[in-house]
Amino acid sequence: MNQSPGPGAPASGPPAVSVIVCVYTEDRWEDILAAVASVRDQSAPAHETLLVVDHNAALLRRLAKHYGDDGAGAAAGPGEVRVLANAGPRGLSAGRNTGVAESTGEIIAFLDDDAVAERDWLRRFADAYADPRVMAVGGRTAPVWESRRRPAWFPEEFDWVVGCTYRGLPPGRVRVRNVLGGNSSFRRTAFEAVGGFACGIGRDGDRLPLGCEETELCIRLSRAMPGAVLLIDDRAVIHHRVPAARERFRYFRTRAYAEGLSKALVAGSVGQREGLATERRYVTRVLPAGVARGVRDALLARPGGAGRAGAIVAGVAAAAGGYALGSVRARRGAGRFVIPPAVAPPGPPEPPADGAHDVEQERHRSRGGERT
Repeated sequence: MNQSPGPGAPASGPPAVSVIVCVYTEDRWEDILAAVASVRDQSAPAHETLLVVDHNAALLRRLAKHYGDDGAGAAAGPGEVRVLANAGPRGLSAGRNTGVAESTGEIIAFLDDDAVAERDWLRRFADAYADPRVMAVGGRTAPVWESRRRPAWFPEEFDWVVGCTYRGLPPGRVRVRNVLGGNSSFRRTAFEAVGGFACGIGRDGDRLPLGCEETELCIRLSRAMPGAVLLIDDRAVIHHRVPAARERFRYFRTRAYAEGLSKALVAGSVGQREGLATERRYVTRVLPAGVARGVRDALLARPGGAGRAGAIVAGVAAAAGGYALGSVRARRGAGRFVIPPAVAPPGPPEPPADGAHDVEQERHRSRGGERT
């Protein structure tokens, strides 16, 4: 499965890339500004940047004022920032779907609100789409620890706990089952074919950190388009801030448990064969090797060796417990999620008309947003 795709027909030119950053709290104000600044500094400029605010009127107003938008995501010039209210239910999935529906680029990229992209991030994505079979491209997410160094006990095999690329993923530009949501991109035609991110899984502010919405979407995409190629290019790099609270074992264990719950939801929908294909290799090969390294380091009196080995075992146990409970809930019909309809292709821009601003206000209010 992990192999580079063959040559495809070249694209006629660099695709227009819309970047979506979903935000939900003013506590990340400086992070949000840094994320947008990193997009503006790209060597291959973004077509547009969309900030989607998740049901936070104060943050919506503040961002709209800062970026000179009216808070309704009014059409802006190329490369400008648009500020939008999440038009769906609370949560990351609906926020992303709002951004997809309002975007106009051929490629749609997603960046976490507490991450900054390296200068060639979008260029690496765009290069991969020269092959017309490529439907999704992800990148490498490096942790930036608030304590300035990785906790000695924290195993690299579990960096997905803090939203980062983990040990065990193959290097280079390779085919994968799914990309990782905080550093990813898709062709617009993928959303037109299969719809958006499923609501009911995915993060919702600071609540129990469920996930796997991008896994479910990618599996759905591969089923609908059997010839689709999904890639990770580890040269498309972002740097993701890890706050002190997420450097603690309590968060590690909670996040692993939540991942198990999420995997059960996805496996219940798409089947265990596809839903757990990548995880089987990870559990049977990557994690045992990580435990062995930890034990070896402990025997050599290297710092953190025993802690890393123990954390891997504890993480597997927590994820297994979450998966077991999630499977029971799925069999009882609980924890269902909703797949939104396919996204319509963007139409041509409408000419300005009298009262256009009032129409835009009414459209925004009907979506549950608030005006500045």
